[in-house]
Amino acid sequence: MQMKVEPLFATPLARVDLSSYITEAQVAFVDGLEMVTNQQNKISENLYVLDRPELSGFRDIISKCLNDYAEQVMGCDQQLEITQSWSLRNAPGVGMHSHSHSNSIVSGSFYYTELPTPPSKMFFDRNTFYQRLEIPPRPERASIFNTKVNAVIPQTGELLLFPSELNHMVEQNPSSQPRSVIAFNSFLRGKIGSFRDVSELSL
Repeated sequence: MQMKVEPLFATPLARVDLSSYITEAQVAFVDGLEMVTNQQNKISENLYVLDRPELSGFRDIISKCLNDYAEQVMGCDQQLEITQSWSLRNAPGVGMHSHSHSNSIVSGSFYYTELPTPPSKMFFDRNTFYQRLEIPPRPERASIFNTKVNAVIPQTGELLLFPSELNHMVEQNPSSQPRSVIAFNSFLRGKIGSFRDVSELSL
């Protein structure tokens, strides 16, 4: 007998090259933000960095990408609006703990400055706290159907967009240079639900 296996669902990861859309002045502005301790790495003290006038033009570009994601990936008429946004910096030997983003629909990471070599991988984990059984596949038989963790190597100037509930982490920075990123959350703006089904909600 021949078995045919096909996916029922998929988790999207959008990748967009925005390297030509951020200016040297904007890079210098983000690099100059005051940073504070965030468990292992550093996070900007300002948690609404994309609201700053210095980044207004670049915020518009990210908003365009979010709305393309809403239309093309989510297939909805509503828009995605940036909520909080911040800068992160991983010093040499420092990674970032596993986490997901509450009160957000789509989250993003933009690698606005030259990434160090060798690069740190970003790991996406489809696990939730509840585990029915733990049956790891043999490495040579890993596929999108059975693997629980996938690694992504971001590129300089690349924007990653992914569902906010997806657990993710960054491995330790193996280089001698810091690894910097702008991250953000977003939420729907518009009307959802149905008036006739009394589930209508205006956001």
